[in-house]
Amino acid sequence: MKNIKAFYQGTEYRTPQRQIGLLARLFPTLMFYIKVIAIVGKGSWAAKRGHYDSLGWYGSSAATVRALEETGCHLEITGLEHLQGIDRPCIFIGNHMSTLETFVLPSLIMPQGFDLTYVIKRSLVDYPVFGDVVKSRDPVVVDRVNPRDDLKVVMEEGARRLEQGRSLVIFPQHTRTVDFDPKQFNSIGIKLAQRTGAIVVPVALLTWAWSSGKALKDFGPIVPSRTIHFAFGEPMEVCGKGHEEQQRIVDFIQGHLQRWRSESES
Repeated sequence: MKNIKAFYQGTEYRTPQRQIGLLARLFPTLMFYIKVIAIVGKGSWAAKRGHYDSLGWYGSSAATVRALEETGCHLEITGLEHLQGIDRPCIFIGNHMSTLETFVLPSLIMPQGFDLTYVIKRSLVDYPVFGDVVKSRDPVVVDRVNPRDDLKVVMEEGARRLEQGRSLVIFPQHTRTVDFDPKQFNSIGIKLAQRTGAIVVPVALLTWAWSSGKALKDFGPIVPSRTIHFAFGEPMEVCGKGHEEQQRIVDFIQGHLQRWRSESES
């Protein structure tokens, strides 16, 4: 979206050094969710009244980044140069680790000129309050029950969004997981690119700072000591059956995850 000014400059971003308040240091999870509840509540209020547009969505996403950083989390984002110069809608395909990427990715992608929506599971649409925000973005909704039905929905509705000029974020895993398993990473995004001729952009992410909860999986403890990583890969056209492109995405994600985890242990 050309009228959106990014919170970052250039093609990389790293959270600057800052003083973290005492309460945030002692109670990072509590302080973070207090801010997120306010962000989502404000977005829901606007969405119910039909006033939650793309600029509002970007604002909510960027506010979530600030809330993470004010809690002591550190973000490192690379590969934004690959998004520059793309002049048509594309499909962002990445691994899915936590709720964090759902909140944060719009603030990274939209300033590069993309109108954006997600392929999401139905339970997110049905969430109280948060569901109002999600529905306002006109996502492609799948049930995650019958893979064939999901494929049909994505092929039809995903193609329609792309025709409307909107890019899509697709997480092809059956469920969120910290450990990436290529066998659970299906090719639904590649199939959609085959059908529509859309460009594909790989996305690797390590968002373990927003961990899974025991009672509510989507809202677990915040662990500021775990660095948050996003990396965008080179855009690609899908040729033939797309096997090579699918493998390139898998290799891109695995390679980054291995390097990031190794750095965290050193």
